[in-house]
Amino acid sequence: MNRSLVGALSALLLGGATLVGAGAAPATAASPAKAPAKAPAKAPKAVTFAGTVALSNCSGSVVRTPGSADSDPALVLSNGHCLESGFPGAGEVIVDKPSTRSFTLLTASGGSAGTVRASKVAYATMTDTDISLYQLTSTYAQIQSSYGIKALQLSDSHPTQGSAINVVSGYWKKIYSCNIDGFAYRLKEGDWTWKDSVRYTSACNTIGGTSGSPVVDPASGKVVAVNNTGNEDGGRCTLNNPCEVDENGTVTVRQGINYAQETYPITKCVTTGNKINLNLAGCVLPKP
Repeated sequence: MNRSLVGALSALLLGGATLVGAGAAPATAASPAKAPAKAPAKAPKAVTFAGTVALSNCSGSVVRTPGSADSDPALVLSNGHCLESGFPGAGEVIVDKPSTRSFTLLTASGGSAGTVRASKVAYATMTDTDISLYQLTSTYAQIQSSYGIKALQLSDSHPTQGSAINVVSGYWKKIYSCNIDGFAYRLKEGDWTWKDSVRYTSACNTIGGTSGSPVVDPASGKVVAVNNTGNEDGGRCTLNNPCEVDENGTVTVRQGINYAQETYPITKCVTTGNKINLNLAGCVLPKP
């Protein structure tokens, strides 16, 4: 959970294009059948800071689910360990806790668009995952009207190994670019254990302060995970040194590698009015 501290580096990306040509066949030879033209590869969406926020100690983003309405109170996504009240204990789940926390809303270039404020912590935990969801006093429509900023959309499907991602830190105003290296069956750090965590390739060398950053798939522009930790010193399953544990209990330590928690499960637990309902069919988030 060192991701709530200091430092960094940014970088971003673009791909190229390909061109194929063919010569004319000799008059005596039959012309080969022409291969159908390939559809051009879909260009990734430009990932910016728009919709991200800076907390006092972490990063975050204004997010919505596929079913959220413009008139719903907006949600801010960050980590459970970024709560102003401190780390939730193992097994602890926080629901509907009043909060007046403020967030600096960022423009596409990383400048301040203004300040938005929470009315409550709608949901937070560090059990199975590491997330906090703040409900704001503003609706999505009010935020867009006042600041010209749209919320980021949460993907409702499991992220894909090998896909390109951007980790967007509102705290440091840094964007990291890498790929999803794979998934940790269990990720253990101190007293906490997280399930099916996203493991980055080494290019996403996130640092303290990047905790809570949205992990964005540039192909869709959607949030697929929330950045939360990394193994700093090669320690085994200790604070700031998470370890991976597989189905057989085998422990693997990957010094310098960083991780995130998948966010698609959130979409299964949000109902009309952006309310968290842990009893919805398909909702697997831990209950109090």
